[in-house]
Amino acid sequence: MREMRRFKQALTPDECAAVLDRGTSGVLAVIGDGGCPYAVPLSYVRLDGKLYFHFAMAGHKLDAIRADSRASFCVIDQDRVVPEEYTTYFRSVIVFGTARVVDDPVEKRRSIDALCAKYRPGFPAERAAEIDGSWDRFLMVELAPERVTGKQAKELMGR
Repeated sequence: MREMRRFKQALTPDECAAVLDRGTSGVLAVIGDGGCPYAVPLSYVRLDGKLYFHFAMAGHKLDAIRADSRASFCVIDQDRVVPEEYTTYFRSVIVFGTARVVDDPVEKRRSIDALCAKYRPGFPAERAAEIDGSWDRFLMVELAPERVTGKQAKELMGR
């Protein structure tokens, strides 16, 4: 993989992890039909250094990762246009890796619970009941990072 051109603006691994932990959505990019890039916004959760997504039981995303597991996921942490400076104060992270359907029931349960807890903290009994009642409709996909890069505007460095 190529190196970041503006490496002085690179985020540290801890800063990348923080961006991923506080983010609520990002864009998953896969190799779609006919080799055409396919990118779609998704909610996600980071668990044990991996990203997890809830997919429908059928569809373009699922077909794409089953055909070619390579994927990337981009989270934008900040995007503030500063017109008077003709620039944008930005911070983002891209995860490059391999995606797979989660088949193990223990891993599936853990990832679903973490995803649900991220978007509706508390209520563990209600969360467990929802997961139990929808178990057969849950399809979880893991993105195992092979490389994580983050970058920010030079104006944000040191903040």
